[in-house]
Amino acid sequence: MSENKDQKFVYDFTEGNRDLKDLLGGKGANLAEMTNLGLPVPPGFTITTDACKVYLDSGEAPAALRDEVTAHLQALEAKMGKKLGQSDDPLLVSVRSGAKFSMPGMMDTVLNIGLSDESVVGLAKQADNERFAWDSYRRLIQMFGKTVLGVEGELFEDALDEAKAAKKVTVDTDLDAADLKKLVKAFKKIVAKEAGREFPQNAREQLDLAVEAVFNSWNTDRAKLYRRQERIPGDLGTAVNVCSMVFGNLGPDSGTGVAFTRDPASGHQGVYGDYLQNAQGEDVVAGIRNTVPLSDLEQLDKKSYDQLMQIMETLETHYKDLCDIEFTIERGQLWMLQTRVGKRTAGAAFRIATQLVDQGLIDEAEALRRVNGAQLAQLMFPRFDDQAKTELLGRGIAASPGAAVGKAVFDSYTAVKWSRSGEKVILIRRETNPDDLDGMIASEGILTSRGGKTSHAAVVARGMGKTCVCGAEDLDVDTKRRRLTTSAGQVIEEGDVVSIDGSTGKVYLGEVPVVPSPVVEYFEGRMHAGADEADELIGAVHRIMSYADGVRRLRVRANADNAEDALRARRFGAQGIGLCRTEHMFLGERREMVERLILADTESEREEALSALLPLQKKDFVELFEAMDGLPVTVRLLDPPLHEFLPDITELSVRVALAEARKDPNENDLRLLQAVHKLHEQNPMLGLRGVRLGLVIPGLFAMQVRAIAEAAAIRKDAKGDPRAEIMIPLVGTVQELEIVREEADAIIAEVEAATGTSLKLTIGTMIELPRAALTADQIAEAAQFFSFGTNDLTQTVWGFSRDDVEASFFTAYLEKGIFGVSPFETIDRDGVGSLVRHAAKLGRATRPDLKLGVCGEHGGDPESVHFFHEVGLDYVSCSPFRIPVARLEAGRAAAEGDKGSDSR
Repeated sequence: MSENKDQKFVYDFTEGNRDLKDLLGGKGANLAEMTNLGLPVPPGFTITTDACKVYLDSGEAPAALRDEVTAHLQALEAKMGKKLGQSDDPLLVSVRSGAKFSMPGMMDTVLNIGLSDESVVGLAKQADNERFAWDSYRRLIQMFGKTVLGVEGELFEDALDEAKAAKKVTVDTDLDAADLKKLVKAFKKIVAKEAGREFPQNAREQLDLAVEAVFNSWNTDRAKLYRRQERIPGDLGTAVNVCSMVFGNLGPDSGTGVAFTRDPASGHQGVYGDYLQNAQGEDVVAGIRNTVPLSDLEQLDKKSYDQLMQIMETLETHYKDLCDIEFTIERGQLWMLQTRVGKRTAGAAFRIATQLVDQGLIDEAEALRRVNGAQLAQLMFPRFDDQAKTELLGRGIAASPGAAVGKAVFDSYTAVKWSRSGEKVILIRRETNPDDLDGMIASEGILTSRGGKTSHAAVVARGMGKTCVCGAEDLDVDTKRRRLTTSAGQVIEEGDVVSIDGSTGKVYLGEVPVVPSPVVEYFEGRMHAGADEADELIGAVHRIMSYADGVRRLRVRANADNAEDALRARRFGAQGIGLCRTEHMFLGERREMVERLILADTESEREEALSALLPLQKKDFVELFEAMDGLPVTVRLLDPPLHEFLPDITELSVRVALAEARKDPNENDLRLLQAVHKLHEQNPMLGLRGVRLGLVIPGLFAMQVRAIAEAAAIRKDAKGDPRAEIMIPLVGTVQELEIVREEADAIIAEVEAATGTSLKLTIGTMIELPRAALTADQIAEAAQFFSFGTNDLTQTVWGFSRDDVEASFFTAYLEKGIFGVSPFETIDRDGVGSLVRHAAKLGRATRPDLKLGVCGEHGGDPESVHFFHEVGLDYVSCSPFRIPVARLEAGRAAAEGDKGSDSR
């Protein structure tokens, strides 16, 4: 981003508001909003994301930035009555990141900027608390050294541990001023040795370097990894918030905490959060000291507690959502340091959305926008069986729900390594920090012995939908020896299997069996709202799903190949079958019959094979039409890669060679080998399949069309309502479709005449080749519907063989940011998506009533569903278990007015 001469790069907290998140970042916009509301926010200013973009593009801060910061710093000094860096009563500031979207712990913060060897003495005198001043100074050196100068954080931690060991204490609050003075000297020596420079004594230099460090933290590996995980654009940049310091480490009448206006794990209303006396904010979120529940603050400081409760109610009413709040109490004075719409678990998201509707704060459309398909999918995961025999190891805080089982690992490197080898792992740490992000992503769940619901592990796990148990104090985690020891002395070594329950906080030895989720039981009709303890969640899901079904335009069908899957799909809310893959009907015992058909030398052999297959196909379709009676069933004619129905060429060659060596050749095997060689293809996915196979093997598609028509007639004769749609696969030109359709129309007419039944079958095609998409206006002349086969369309547009590329280089592409997400998982809007949009437009220009659907894996992907709504498709089709997700997202797409969503 180039610098604009007239551009404003710094905003006082009094100048902004919550609508300026793009410019001020989420933290800065919300600090400004709280200031506007008259809440007690320490004065400060925000350096914009535009400044960050200029810095990242050019490697230098904007030329105007230094002067703007100076002007705002002088205004802040005048307001506070003290100056940054002065020796007698110094102004201290914090420098904190703040991107548009919350990225907890991923970027950098430095507290206590402005302290030096001189000003620490003045701070001690002004506060009348020498210990506090030196504690603040050692924190600055530690944070500045790690964040700004790149010193390894463990070096400071080791020095702190040595100081506590020398004093024979276990917590840093037991170190006195003399101990902390020694620690400051030790920290400064570490900085000088590791950074190759002395710790800066000039306060403005500290400030400028800290601002640049926060800019740089936007592109750290952990920040980029988190953005990829959460699909946050990489070009947004971060704002920087410079805020006058307030101190929670001034003694027992001071402290710091994090509060939620509702429980982020369950959604229940009440007093939720953590508080830590005599501490600064980083102590809470880092989980390095175990906190007390927020409710304890009422006994510790009733005045501040009551004021905080009032502010929390004000913020929730103002934001009309769960708010996550950071605060500090300085000698009985409450200060608000941050608020944001809080991350929550999937169950909490559904509960809170409906609670806010009942309270009149939001309407049903907004409630629908507040949840998403990924959260619904989490609710459908299995849970531990309450009746199973278990061995309890310990219990912590239920921070993020779910049932996670895996081998115990004690560092992120091992978690990633074992996960890539196919192992399921549980990451176990004393507490996590941002450097553990890749291990957290790789793990099934996270277990920590320290921290609470607002610790780094808890916040990040909730955001990712990972199971997490925090603060399991009765479990001693030894990361160096790679073991966990229970209060009873039982030792769990790395590699031992453990199970953690994020809904109860319980930790078990071994693998605990799982049972279906209550939400799945609800969708299958085995649980109803009001049935048991889960009724509140089921009720919330039911209400939101009902509203989504009422407003969505997209219909949702299922990919199903047999009656059992069709019935399950119908229970999950499917409005028909969008893809019945008939090749799946020919696996198992029938594979040999198809093999005989493909290898038939004579017309009589071919007719014999077709005659044997016809009654089996007819029976399949009768069952399918009965299961989906009254709903459309799209049957795709046979589309196998040819090699799937031929003998393995290597195995057959060996068999023939061995027989020849024994001088006992098998004539049938010899003939078969010749035929297989003749039909062998280098790339079967681009070979003789789909419509090509139907045209090359006379009678194949005719047999299938007859089976469909006769099955529909049987169902109709039984007073049913079959609605079959015949789909021709892999069409690349209208002439292919015209030939097949002419034959199909004749067969349907023949069956109608023979049975005296009007069948009204429709015939369409799959659009899965770029040429089909580009000539869709021509193809629509012979097709009554299109179904986009986005799996094959993605392969042919990108030139990817899915089975090969996902295993070979997709991981590298994702890590390098070439892909934000696999194009097989979420539709590539710019490439594949543009072809879908183009084909839909061309097709309907030829045939305005053309029915349009999609039946690739993208039909159940939340982001892709929004795209299909946007381009005007009529339905999506997906696997049965993804149907509820597709229904919800189709409703959200309608509620969002085609604009997409920023919710994460």
